[in-house]
Amino acid sequence: LSDQGYEFRANIASQETMLANVRVQLEALNKVSFSGEEWARFVVSYLDKPSDGIIDKTRKVHENYINDFVFDDGRIQNIYLFDKTNLARNKLQVIKQFEQTGVHANRYDVTILVNGLPLVQIELKKRGVAIRQAFNQIHRYSKESFNSENSLYKFLQLFVISNGTDTRYFANTTKRNKNSFDFTMNWASADNRPIKDLKDFTATFLQRNTLLSVLLHYSVFDVSETLLVMRPYQIAATERILWKIKSSHNSKMWADPKGGGFIWHTTGSGKTLTSFKAARLATELEFIDKVFFVVDRKDLDYQTMKEYQRFSPDSVNGSENTAALKRNLAKDDDKIVVTTIQKLNNLMKSEKDLSVYDKQVVFIFDECHRSQFGEAQKNLKKKFKRFYQFGFTGTPIFPENASGSDTTASVFGAELHSYVITDAIRDEK
Repeated sequence: LSDQGYEFRANIASQETMLANVRVQLEALNKVSFSGEEWARFVVSYLDKPSDGIIDKTRKVHENYINDFVFDDGRIQNIYLFDKTNLARNKLQVIKQFEQTGVHANRYDVTILVNGLPLVQIELKKRGVAIRQAFNQIHRYSKESFNSENSLYKFLQLFVISNGTDTRYFANTTKRNKNSFDFTMNWASADNRPIKDLKDFTATFLQRNTLLSVLLHYSVFDVSETLLVMRPYQIAATERILWKIKSSHNSKMWADPKGGGFIWHTTGSGKTLTSFKAARLATELEFIDKVFFVVDRKDLDYQTMKEYQRFSPDSVNGSENTAALKRNLAKDDDKIVVTTIQKLNNLMKSEKDLSVYDKQVVFIFDECHRSQFGEAQKNLKKKFKRFYQFGFTGTPIFPENASGSDTTASVFGAELHSYVITDAIRDEK
């Protein structure tokens, strides 16, 4: 890791040295300097509140990572734990054999610190030893010492386990139903080839920008306080969509299948999370005004709304009917609108000129079936001037199984990413 630009710190071996290092990193990130009293107050009131549990700490990584701190002279300044817009500003360090005592004393193999906070724990076994042993060990540490009093290890987001030939990652969650071995996953290349060897995993997954993206952009802390980390194919698809929106914007490829594309992900592979993340990150592009997530039938509308709101309640507007849809579009709070193809079509038929028709919008279609090839598509192309559209499907329509001339690619554009049933079988998912 030090060859990859991480700073190796052999001298961080206790809570005190770890906390002192956090102070140095946060002062550098925020260009401030704390007095001894101010730092002590910052730690107790925010960074490491005595009452904090692992859930509070995870929330500080995802939602409450900015603290408006009052210095002794009365001035208030935002103190950031992470810079999420410019990932390169975050400092990565690595330590090994950190010892900590809770119910028992444990010694952890390798810990990755981001701005001084331990976010990734790596447990290693010799080649030939079952990787499950590393998995079980992490769970033992979680019970015995990670979450002991005043432990900064409550900040852990990700675990990595390896026996050299098989390497996996998984999210730190206390949920009983989420911490079985089934939730561990291999990293993979964009064409779904598993990257299992520890050296290759280190060169790709632990590449600085990739790891920071996974930690700060491609994880979701949902409403039920479960930390979800995306699988490689979900991340690859999201990145392809964002790349396509940006390149189509630059080349002014609006309202054209060449400016969009489709994602072929097999049923049950977590399309809702992928589409939500793509929609959420698309709303953060400064030239995008709205993102529509379009579902087909009535019943799906409610279910998808619930799913989306589970990931992030304040970023989603549902619409019960066409009038509500029209009202939501008038709001400027740059959010995702979830609607059905039927309501969208009714709106386009009944409203001649809405301001949204001239704005830059993204359409993401859930299950882009034949029903979306018809009238609604024609109206969409007539009304909206500058849109990019993407379809998710488990069953794309190719020329050989098309009933008419339209295929998934002719309507939505080229395939941007695929994760098909044979990939899922190979991954034992």
